[in-house]
Amino acid sequence: MNLAAKILGVLFLFTGVIIIIGTLYFSYNIFTAKSSIPEILKIEIPQTSSGAETADSLDLQTKIENIAAEQIKGLFPAEALTKMINLIALSVLSGIFIFGGTQISSIGIKLIK
Repeated sequence: MNLAAKILGVLFLFTGVIIIIGTLYFSYNIFTAKSSIPEILKIEIPQTSSGAETADSLDLQTKIENIAAEQIKGLFPAEALTKMINLIALSVLSGIFIFGGTQISSIGIKLIK
C-alpha cells in the first residue's frame, strides 16, 4: 500500500505541475499576442439609429440615449470592451486552474511523505 501511495503521489505531483505549466504557457501566448484571445463571453451591442428618422418618430429620451451611445462608442469601441472582459475572464480561469494544479500537487506531496 505504501508503494502504491507513493506512485499515486508522484502521479498527482506531476499532473499538478503539468496543469500549472500548461496554464502559464497558454496565458503567456495570449498576452504576448502569439495566440488570439478566446471568446469566452460575447457581448451584443445594440445598434443605434442612423438619425434618418423624423423628429416626430422618436421621443426626446430616445434621441438623448442615441446621442450618448454614439459619443461613448467614439470614446470606447465595443470590440475593446469585449476583449477586456474576455481577458479578465481568462485571467480568472487561469487563476482557478493554477490553484487547482497547486492543490493536486499538494495532495501528491502528502502521499509521497
